[in-house]
Amino acid sequence: MNLKISTLACAIALAVTSLPVRATGFATCDAGPREGWQSQEKLSALLKDKGWQIRRIKEDGGCYEVYAMNEKGERVEAYFHPRTLAPVPRGAKDHKG
Repeated sequence: MNLKISTLACAIALAVTSLPVRATGFATCDAGPREGWQSQEKLSALLKDKGWQIRRIKEDGGCYEVYAMNEKGERVEAYFHPRTLAPVPRGAKDHKG
């Protein structure tokens, strides 16, 4: 019985580790080629000017995903279009910016 459980556990572990990494799906952007994207540094400066404290900016679903404290001191996870730096609503699919 223990051999069956161990074999099953190994099979599950192999299956999970072979899955591709994907975007979270909270928002996606139709951002086009990276040559047209504005820099993460520019987005960071724009948000800092609004009083945000930036914790992290990363790419997710073709958008910039920002983890920060907003001007009210609230923790936020927000999405921005990399070409326009416009906010992208959560749940937006293939947002054009």
